[in-house]
Amino acid sequence: MDKNTSENFRDSISTVNEKGKRIWVYPKKQKGKFYTERTIVSFFLLFFLFAGPVIKINGHPFMLLNFFERKFIVFGLPFGPQDFYLFALAAITFIIFVVLFTAIYGRLFCGWICPQTVFLELVFRKIEYLIEGDAEQQKSLDKAPLTGSKFFKKSLKHLIFFSIAFLIANTFIAYIIGTNELSKLISDTPVNHMSSFIATIVFTGIFYFVFARFREQACTIVCPYGRLQGVLLDPNSIVVAYDYIRGEPRGIFRKNEVRKIGDCIDCHLCVKVCPTGIDIRNGTQLECVNCTSCIDACNSIMARVNLPKNLIRYDSLNGIKGLVKKKFTPRVILYTIILSILLTVFLVLFSLHSDISTSILRTAGTLYQELPDNRVSNLYSIKIANNTFNDVPVRLKITNNPDAELTIAGKDIVISALSKYEGELLVIIPKDKIKFINTQLKIDVFSNDKKIEELKTNFLGPKKSN
Repeated sequence: MDKNTSENFRDSISTVNEKGKRIWVYPKKQKGKFYTERTIVSFFLLFFLFAGPVIKINGHPFMLLNFFERKFIVFGLPFGPQDFYLFALAAITFIIFVVLFTAIYGRLFCGWICPQTVFLELVFRKIEYLIEGDAEQQKSLDKAPLTGSKFFKKSLKHLIFFSIAFLIANTFIAYIIGTNELSKLISDTPVNHMSSFIATIVFTGIFYFVFARFREQACTIVCPYGRLQGVLLDPNSIVVAYDYIRGEPRGIFRKNEVRKIGDCIDCHLCVKVCPTGIDIRNGTQLECVNCTSCIDACNSIMARVNLPKNLIRYDSLNGIKGLVKKKFTPRVILYTIILSILLTVFLVLFSLHSDISTSILRTAGTLYQELPDNRVSNLYSIKIANNTFNDVPVRLKITNNPDAELTIAGKDIVISALSKYEGELLVIIPKDKIKFINTQLKIDVFSNDKKIEELKTNFLGPKKSN
């Protein structure tokens, strides 16, 4: 087969035929070392996902991402709208991490951690195998005429699929509004909260469609991550790879025969177990999610025919070729430096995150005002963020100038939980006590007579005459 013909598979995805019609994938039931390990990892991921909004710490959710009211609780720590910069920095850090991680380890995230893979391969397909059987049984059932048995199996499967999709949708909504509010919505009639009811049905429908019908198309068509492989991967990236040097030329296995060809016995089991329908022996492809199913399948065959395992394995292109692998390429070093800087900045800002944060600035566009009673005033804007679950009373006091008088516009300051106060304050100093154009002021912030912060600002006054 010439090279041009052998590369024709790259002209189209494996799940679409020449007429553009979808080829339904029936992956054979998986088993093996990696599949067992992925199942264990998925168990912990699913537990964390469903337990996140349910677990309470001091009566508050362990995780809450209320984008509508801009209130967030992450690992039991509250964050308000004023902390949005931390989330933006965390998002940038995560993107850089994904790029760096992919450059070194390929699509390991897709095969082990991605919610699409976890739910499809380790939840929905397990149910499908349990009800309809393995791949060949599923094919036969789909081709068979409609009977009572087929109707029961299909109905039962899709009912369970829809129920799980409904559970996932409610879990995502619980992350946004909290379990207490979700319980109220569930116990009340949908008429009183129609928008929430519609949102739940829409999310349920989306999840059901993705896992019941769309499936691997989400990875090969919708997800941009797979298409970025060509940019992110290099010959030193670790991927699920077929050792073509050891495996070629392929040939069937004959018992008691001295094998003079490659170790691949062309059993096609690696293709049969692939959830995206590709042949890993053709090399790295955008459809491959590095799920390791082909590794487990090939290793089981190698063990049965008494040939060395790991014909398909985690390796790099240079590793397959037997070349010396450069552990740290210039690109990886650059990504590592950028990631280290971002992580350092994020951790420093995170550590500086306080329960109460206050800022005082002189109101823009204003100078000092001379009052009729021979006093001078400055107007300031004040912002106080309460990053706790309790209402907090706040009192301000100037500590370095006994002649300065501080007045808050409006009532006493009491900041509600996870909210921000914005107001104005007036500082007045007798004119004869002002010695400089700029007088530094120290303003202490107290809550229940406990000093929680110290602020500095300047007071503008008239130039003192000689």
